[in-house]
Amino acid sequence: MFEVNVNENLFLRQLQLQDAPLVYQQLDISRKSLRRFLPWVDYNTNEEHSRRFIQLMLRKAEEQEAVALGVWYQQQLCGVIDLHGWDHQLQKAEIGYWISEPFQRKGIATAACKGLITYAFKKLRLNKIEIRFVLQNERSGQIPIKLGFAKEGTLRHSAKLHGQYVDMVVMGILRQDWKF
Repeated sequence: MFEVNVNENLFLRQLQLQDAPLVYQQLDISRKSLRRFLPWVDYNTNEEHSRRFIQLMLRKAEEQEAVALGVWYQQQLCGVIDLHGWDHQLQKAEIGYWISEPFQRKGIATAACKGLITYAFKKLRLNKIEIRFVLQNERSGQIPIKLGFAKEGTLRHSAKLHGQYVDMVVMGILRQDWKF
């Protein structure tokens, strides 16, 4: 099982099927704020949807295409972070993340990203990590900036959010630029 200890209060652990009720609970209490920038929130309306997501990510982990981890803060599940779009030839992947409202503004997402990036560069030997976010999602966009990512561009109308095309910002960091 994939696990990353970030600090004394925070660890990341690969999601398992038994985590589905907790994932759904944290998503549901933050539904209104999360759906502003994450279109998939509207399609996760019960524990079964969370279970199917975990099942899919477990399959992708076996094939080394992606991995979804629960973000555990003081022994409580507070969000999810994933490594996806894993390209073995180019040795790069993307990170996505969300943190439940009661746990936001504590630096958890930034610390979780830092821990996963360090793991990806050291253990998985990736060369590049990207983070993409909706242009209007300024809070999420602060995380890669804090971590030293460079803005690589804006992809115009590259996603749909609630029926509207939205621009996505792409930020990246190379292993050679990461401060271990």
